Amino acid sequence: MMDMAQYLDIFVEESRENLQNMNQALLGLEKNQNDMELLDEIFRIAHTLKGMSRTMGFDNVGNLTHEMENLLQSLKEQKIHINPNIINVLFESFDKLESYINEIADTGSEGNISADDLIEVFREILNLEESDKQSPTEKASALTESEKRKDPSVTIKLEEFARDTVHKAISEGYSCYKIRVDLNPNCMLKSARAFIIFNTLEKDCEILKSSPPVEEIEDEKFDLSFELIILTKLSEKSIQQKIMDISEVEQVIIERIVLDKNIKNTVQSKKEDKPDHQTELSKHAEHSNSEDYSNRLKKAKLGKTVRVDIERLDTLMNLVSELIITRSRLADIDNFEKRHSNMNEAIEYLERITTNLHDAVMKVRMVPIERVFNRFPRMVRDLAKELGKEIILDMSGEETEVDRTVIDEIGDPLIHLIRNSIDHGIEDPETRKKLGKPESGTVRLTSYPDGNNVVIEVEDDGRGIDIDKVKSKAVQKGLLTEEQAENLDEKEAVHLLFQPGFSTTDQVSDLSGRGVGLDVVKTKIESLGGVVEVKTSPGKGSTFTIRLPLTLAIIQALLVNVGDEKYAIPLNSIKEIITIQTAAIRKVESQEVVLYRNTTLPLLRMKKILNVPCSKENQEEENLIVVVVKKGDKTAGFIVDDLIGQQEIVIKSLGKFLSNIKAIAGATILGNGQVALIVDTNSLF
Repeated sequence: MMDMAQYLDIFVEESRENLQNMNQALLGLEKNQNDMELLDEIFRIAHTLKGMSRTMGFDNVGNLTHEMENLLQSLKEQKIHINPNIINVLFESFDKLESYINEIADTGSEGNISADDLIEVFREILNLEESDKQSPTEKASALTESEKRKDPSVTIKLEEFARDTVHKAISEGYSCYKIRVDLNPNCMLKSARAFIIFNTLEKDCEILKSSPPVEEIEDEKFDLSFELIILTKLSEKSIQQKIMDISEVEQVIIERIVLDKNIKNTVQSKKEDKPDHQTELSKHAEHSNSEDYSNRLKKAKLGKTVRVDIERLDTLMNLVSELIITRSRLADIDNFEKRHSNMNEAIEYLERITTNLHDAVMKVRMVPIERVFNRFPRMVRDLAKELGKEIILDMSGEETEVDRTVIDEIGDPLIHLIRNSIDHGIEDPETRKKLGKPESGTVRLTSYPDGNNVVIEVEDDGRGIDIDKVKSKAVQKGLLTEEQAENLDEKEAVHLLFQPGFSTTDQVSDLSGRGVGLDVVKTKIESLGGVVEVKTSPGKGSTFTIRLPLTLAIIQALLVNVGDEKYAIPLNSIKEIITIQTAAIRKVESQEVVLYRNTTLPLLRMKKILNVPCSKENQEEENLIVVVVKKGDKTAGFIVDDLIGQQEIVIKSLGKFLSNIKAIAGATILGNGQVALIVDTNSLF
């Protein structure tokens, strides 16, 4: 048996891409139900998923997509007409397929997720639509044909089987049965019903043979009955009960097969005979191999992958080639007279190549943020229906590229922000009408690059944030006194929304009111080295702005001395570097501040915060070096001992045992082999 576990990464990646396209096509089909091109696209995707999943052995995905094909084929042939109910069922099927693929990605198997209910719905849709078109004469004719098919004559010849396998199974306590199943004449999705029977039996039985072959059953090339030969330890009564419990089964006839020991080798199975079902003799003979395959799939670890443009890989290859040439050049510098000049020239060339190599690798890691944005149209559609609101989602900047690690983490914060805008921000249609607004609310999702950052904005045209209500809730929860609340400005009041457990909703629902949401957003964004800003206008709406670094792997940093140790401060968080006089420092409520450019600048002594020991005498300098750091619209001054200079650094994780150290975001290894800790400036505000 071919080891499919090695293809698991590719299967999951391509399946997710196909599902993404299916989701977009379904959303388009809902808006324009007469668009046959979209219907064809959904059909092609379902067919592709069916073929891929069957090849990998994921039958649940294969069965569900096969049923989708049946429904979509009927829609294409206009045997039935599309309606909102069918659209909803197709969306439910998409959700089920997505859950299957996620389960496969996590565990290597489809798990215990059942799609029988959806298959039943598919059958009902086709059954109702088709039966309405059927004349009484056709129905009577179908019944007559069904009666004809109840003849229990054996059509599977036992001589076709390798009898030694059957004998061996019987000697081990198995029983061999021939089963004939007759389906109800009104059963329209025959193949779906047959596969439910197959799946039910395969839990406790080995299916040796099916007639007609399984390929024909899958393509519905059979009447209303089929036959199986199985090996099992169950009783006839148990088998009958299992099958009869499945709807649309009209009759089950079971015959026990007893082999004469003297016939064991009288008939040889033909070598050219092909098995009709994946669980025939080969399955019984290679049962252990099947288990090994299943285990390999479950153990297969799913790696994170990025699809890369071939031109970017060519650039990368060329740069690596130049790097090798430069290495050889350095190795050949052995002439003492020429060594100095050649060495300097080679090092300059090496520096240029490594810079270009870094840029090329960065581009390889970059993926469009469209991958995250594509999940939101469906989510907005479902939320709007649930809340009884009319929402238009306007997306732009999907082509903006972000580091793959950022892409993996940004999805959840954006989900919270969009849900917050729809639930809290946008009013219901009646209220909007009274306010003179369009009945449909708009949520704008925008992304664009800004220097070494990427900016994502979630804007709505709803009611805005009620600052007075926020202050009232803060006092009610004991976060502020009434006096503090009165003195709070708008920006500080809005910041309260990011406090854990804070919510302005009076009633708890499935969507909101538990105080979980914006604090999660803030925590996640800051863990990525970003910041969240909020602008609001009462009655006009709110805008949440997220600023994130383009990459989390290699950054520009300022190296500084604090005591006897070196620290790195990310350059994208530094506003400027200034020198202040010690005499200018004042204290306000135990906080050191300095008046700088007509604003109050809070000061933080890095020695004290980082608890750095110092071998020098503890004496106060007249002039202090201050690194002014920003977080959104806030600034603070970090007092350091010396500046070393700007340097490109590679961020290394501290590991899970040192993951929650305050003020430290990671570490880097310097050129001389020393380790410098990277300061997490956001956590110090």
